[in-house]
Amino acid sequence: MPQKLAAEFFGTFWLVFCGCGSAVLAAAFPDVGIGLLGVSLAFGLTVVTMAYAVGRFSGGHFNPAVSVGMVVGGRMPAGDLVGYIIAQVVGGVVAGAVLYVIASGQPGFSAGGFASNGYGELSPGKYSLLAGLTIEVVLTAFFIFIILATTTAKAAAGFAPLAIGLTLTLIHLVSIPVTNTSVNPARSTGAALFAETGAIGQLWLFWLAPIVGAAIGAAIWKAIFADE
Repeated sequence: MPQKLAAEFFGTFWLVFCGCGSAVLAAAFPDVGIGLLGVSLAFGLTVVTMAYAVGRFSGGHFNPAVSVGMVVGGRMPAGDLVGYIIAQVVGGVVAGAVLYVIASGQPGFSAGGFASNGYGELSPGKYSLLAGLTIEVVLTAFFIFIILATTTAKAAAGFAPLAIGLTLTLIHLVSIPVTNTSVNPARSTGAALFAETGAIGQLWLFWLAPIVGAAIGAAIWKAIFADE
């Protein structure tokens, strides 16, 4: 179990640090910023790299919603869930703190939104709470469905991390304008704690929606395509 929790800590740290770091440090850098496409790719690459690095120890969840989906889908014992979530959230918060230390080294630094998630006035496109709830539930459901599908024993061996990372990239390409893309409560928590907006007050949505979506996606997979 210690190896599993360490893998989830480091994997989630990497996801939040590099994913949110790409948004905070590199997205709008004058003249050569990576933009929304670059941020989307960064989040996907964090999953690919850490899934190959430590996925064999813990399954490479790096996300409380994924862990919930694995339990609902019958891929993980329910008794492991709390430990996984704690390790993931701690990894996300530590990553947010390290990123804040680095970002604050720039003259005139202001944390602002700090890559946090939000709806209404805190949505990049000012989308409503209902829009944010809907997109987070739907995208997380499909994310979990794809994870379960690509990690089944009948799937092509060795390619699951690529499929999962590309799925996360696609999710970001679609939803950054709506909520700044969560589908991951640990990622949302790690950013919201250091934002200078009201992000912490909207954090509940980015726990509720991904977990509900994960349960739905896993339930659909289990009902129709469950492992034999």
